[in-house]
Amino acid sequence: MSKLLRKPETTEIKDGVTLVHDVTSENSSLEYVNFKMIDLHPGATYSEELGKQEVCIVAVTGKITVTDQEVTFENIGTRESVFEKVPTDSVYVSNDRTFEVKAVSQARVALCYSPSEKQLPTKLISASDNGVEHRGTGNNKRMVHNILPDSDPSANSLLVVEVFTESGNWSSYPPHKHDQDNLPEESFLEETYYHEMNPPQGFVFQRVYTDDRSLDETMTVENGNMVIVPVGYHPVGVPEGYTSYYLNVMAGPTRVWKFYNDPDHEWILKG
Repeated sequence: MSKLLRKPETTEIKDGVTLVHDVTSENSSLEYVNFKMIDLHPGATYSEELGKQEVCIVAVTGKITVTDQEVTFENIGTRESVFEKVPTDSVYVSNDRTFEVKAVSQARVALCYSPSEKQLPTKLISASDNGVEHRGTGNNKRMVHNILPDSDPSANSLLVVEVFTESGNWSSYPPHKHDQDNLPEESFLEETYYHEMNPPQGFVFQRVYTDDRSLDETMTVENGNMVIVPVGYHPVGVPEGYTSYYLNVMAGPTRVWKFYNDPDHEWILKG
């Protein structure tokens, strides 16, 4: 089994709350990015004391209420399936706070963490705040929902984005990386990919590799799987007949997304 590929868990951690994924610095090679995915039945609650971490709480599907005990955002979330392809609501909560998520309906919620020392205001990132981009040409087209881009100063470390890639297209392509702390040319950012496919029996291929090939893995990624990208290039290929969704979380020592294309494949951009 690949150390980079994670399949869903089905661990009930309390009544009505199922842990689907749990990526931490203890069980992965990541230092800056932690990630949980939880499923909640209507009325169920999940709470956590953050310590020296910040979190972006993404209402992936369903409706939830989120509070940090001082401010409360009720009945947020915009979709029953990610493949409605509309932006959703999220909440940013800074370090040294406690948050609670309560399910208004059946909900899947992503908890995206990174280290944080400077406390910032809790903030609702509404669906209408998401910048929507269409990137690429030819068979390299995808749609992006920017939840927490580096142009938004609401977080200390976190970058969060959703990407939709249509049938027969490539994404995160040409292959690019961001594993060198070498600004302004490149920033060091770890990354996680949470994947879904439509129809759900589909799969995508994701390769993670470095220039010297000391890391070189190509994975068959199924619905609900995660891929961890500690370093290296990380393109995604989507087979004919299926649509791909992934939720990206990035963090590193500097909150800037500056990537470097694989020079062997950069010519594609000039074609």
